[in-house]
Amino acid sequence: MSETVVDNPAQNRFEMAVDDELAVVYYRQEGEALVLVHTEVPQALSGQGIGSRLAQGVFDLIRASGRKAIVRCPFLAKWASRHPDVDDLVVG
Repeated sequence: MSETVVDNPAQNRFEMAVDDELAVVYYRQEGEALVLVHTEVPQALSGQGIGSRLAQGVFDLIRASGRKAIVRCPFLAKWASRHPDVDDLVVG
């Protein structure tokens, strides 16, 4: 169980493999920003904090890439509101 978040630009999503499941955040590119539109965590992984670890990894990758995030996903918006360390990444 590696739980490393990776960017899969061919699929327009960030992915985190957990056991035999895949948690994902879908996005679209708008200029230099990524619009985070939807998060999916498989039901089998629900309640284990997978979504929060996925969110942290996504924002870490966005920071490392020098991009910004436009958060349209309600889950990620709520997560970001509880993590002021990512405020500088969120635009729009």
